[in-house]
Amino acid sequence: MKFRNPVVFFIALFMGMGVNMGMLFVGNLLIPLPEGLNTSSREALKAALPLLRTEDFIFPFLAHAMGTFTSAFVVTAWATAKQLRYSLLFGGLFFLGGLTTIIGMPSPLWFSILDLAVAYFPMAWVGYKMATTIGKKANQ
Repeated sequence: MKFRNPVVFFIALFMGMGVNMGMLFVGNLLIPLPEGLNTSSREALKAALPLLRTEDFIFPFLAHAMGTFTSAFVVTAWATAKQLRYSLLFGGLFFLGGLTTIIGMPSPLWFSILDLAVAYFPMAWVGYKMATTIGKKANQ
């Protein structure tokens, strides 16, 4: 199938984005933001950043990491060729999204470093490795 890899690429992209958004939604339910925090606009959120606690950054990190992981895992499991290349491409795409967010919405330095260093390329590689390991075991 000539079009399988591009189709799988877009399916994996939307699955990763869905996991990212879902994790953020769940995070808001499990760890509500401090009382009175206004997040209705980008400017209001920027002004409220000093009020955020360490635990308020757990789910944003997990959302970034699991979104990247999901895309890399899915593309590795379903694509017919170039799985590592596609996985790392997802790492790069999600990294650019994270970098854009950090530039546009300043966050604590520790979170910026952790997020950019761990949530994207390493998670893309882990997704790739897990999918190839599971694939090898399934073929035995």
